[in-house]
Amino acid sequence: MNSEKYTYQVSWSEEDHEYVATVLEFPSLSWLASTRQEAENGLVSLVSEILEDMVESGENVPTPLGERSYSGKFNVRTSRSLHRKLVMEAQAEGVSLNTWINQKLASA
Repeated sequence: MNSEKYTYQVSWSEEDHEYVATVLEFPSLSWLASTRQEAENGLVSLVSEILEDMVESGENVPTPLGERSYSGKFNVRTSRSLHRKLVMEAQAEGVSLNTWINQKLASA
């Protein structure tokens, strides 16, 4: 597995007064450093080590988000009152409920 294919984010931590790197596929991991690049490089290296350990021990290695395929479909359960409200909003806009919810999600 290539550790560089995972989804990394780096942000400033005011609490730590350093940059913190995180990786979406491994939510329990992070790496602190004085520069953005050091934080990301440190975490990429750590993920690489963890991937090697996982492979050696026969654990399932998470697929990077960028390599996953998505159907474009998901189901959401909501309250009857919210469902009614959304249907009424969609009707008022002259669009289907599906179109209305897609517009809301895209602007969130």
